[in-house]
Amino acid sequence: MDAPTPPGIAIGSLETPTLTKAELADLLFDKLGLNKRESKDMVEAFFDLLHASLVKGHDVKLSGFGNFNIRRKAPRPGRNPRTGESIPIAARNVVTFHASQKLKAVVQGDAPGAEDFE
Repeated sequence: MDAPTPPGIAIGSLETPTLTKAELADLLFDKLGLNKRESKDMVEAFFDLLHASLVKGHDVKLSGFGNFNIRRKAPRPGRNPRTGESIPIAARNVVTFHASQKLKAVVQGDAPGAEDFE
């Protein structure tokens, strides 16, 4: 049983709970009137820029949506759950996402500003 779509959020053509790049390009095509190639190129360019900024170690802030941050995780001892053997886990960088207060409010249905995300 599918969960109902909150009022004010225009998802429309989505049939799966996951929004893919192809579906995003189709939405640009439908909403903005770009041709299919331009829509696909715009989506690819956006994600390429996001990816490149994060790889360089820069945080990405999308006003009204949220922040993608790079966080350094320290090395720590780990454990193989099958054998119980101790395994060191190396230090690494991870990407975290923190939704903006505006996005959180819209998702919770507390704010009428859903049209900002259409």
